[in-house]
Amino acid sequence: MKAPQGEAYGAEMPNLTTRLMNQVKDGDASAFDELVAAVTPRGHSVALSLVGSRDDATDLVQEALTKIYAARSSYRSGEPFLPWFHRILRNACISFLRKKGRVKARSLSVTADDDGADWEIESSDPKPDELAASSDTAARVRAAIDTLPLKHREILCLRHFEELSYDEISEHLGIPEGTVMSRLYHARSRLAERLGDLLEP
Repeated sequence: MKAPQGEAYGAEMPNLTTRLMNQVKDGDASAFDELVAAVTPRGHSVALSLVGSRDDATDLVQEALTKIYAARSSYRSGEPFLPWFHRILRNACISFLRKKGRVKARSLSVTADDDGADWEIESSDPKPDELAASSDTAARVRAAIDTLPLKHREILCLRHFEELSYDEISEHLGIPEGTVMSRLYHARSRLAERLGDLLEP
């Protein structure tokens, strides 16, 4: 069975990618080609939401996949692949942003809506007070998203740009579904604060 590509990233993808990764671990090089084709579009979208550059996102997805292939012997057979892939990609993005001087850790007390560290990203896009100067709604939304912490960017990307269900996001990020709902609530609240008049009737 060929791995779905692009938009065909549905309910079968978690099991399929896990099966392919098990085959990669067992030495099947063609399975890795299928795995790359299956996860690259989604990985690129997520990386783009974090780093803001298409070229950098492409490089970071390739870097993450290279690391996965290099570490294939350490992959625990049967472990869901997508959360593992996402962690490696996310770490690659954070490392990239650190090197660029665009990321800093935030206090856990600031982000008590769920467990785990949060990261504040400096964006090269317009600041919140500059958003009103743009008449392009899509540009304003994109610029507003780029002012959010990393975990809020990625969950908005998965839910609204990639149109994953709560269950799929839970599987992808390796977090409980309740945490998905909480994180989305806080992400949407922050986004609403930044968009202001754009959301008024």
